[in-house]
Amino acid sequence: MSKIAIYPGTFDPPTKGHEDLIRRSLHFVDRLIVGIAQSSTKSTLFPVAQRVSLLSEIVSDEERVTVQTFDGLLADFAESVGARLVVRGLRAVSDFEYEFQMALMNRKLHNGLETVFLVPALHLTFLSSSLVREVARLKGDVSDLVHPIVQQALEQKLG
Repeated sequence: MSKIAIYPGTFDPPTKGHEDLIRRSLHFVDRLIVGIAQSSTKSTLFPVAQRVSLLSEIVSDEERVTVQTFDGLLADFAESVGARLVVRGLRAVSDFEYEFQMALMNRKLHNGLETVFLVPALHLTFLSSSLVREVARLKGDVSDLVHPIVQQALEQKLG
């Protein structure tokens, strides 16, 4: 039986922090599904299809990673794809309380669904999609924060 994990999020836009966690997750799973949430309380800059396309291109060199969307409960999505593990990133202590509650709820909804928390590479600890969007909106340089194809998409979207 292969170890399948889900790395869920909105990825709006995908950052080098996301890419770091995707690639590092592959050290302990056989297959990683990057699950892009379709319905979210967040308003997004990029439509879900474009986020799927961007992430798929970023990880196109890794056959063990697939990118797909999901709608509804993460626990139901995990069950539908046979995943027993959720990968989540923790940038700061403030992230832990929310992520801890979500991990416990997901385990309650899908018995045996475990969550693994990864901390980002030190140079990416501050990075978030919302910060990238803000810097890009204000015409700042995001080249060290995102993959070149994401930088290009941001420039096209924001002018």
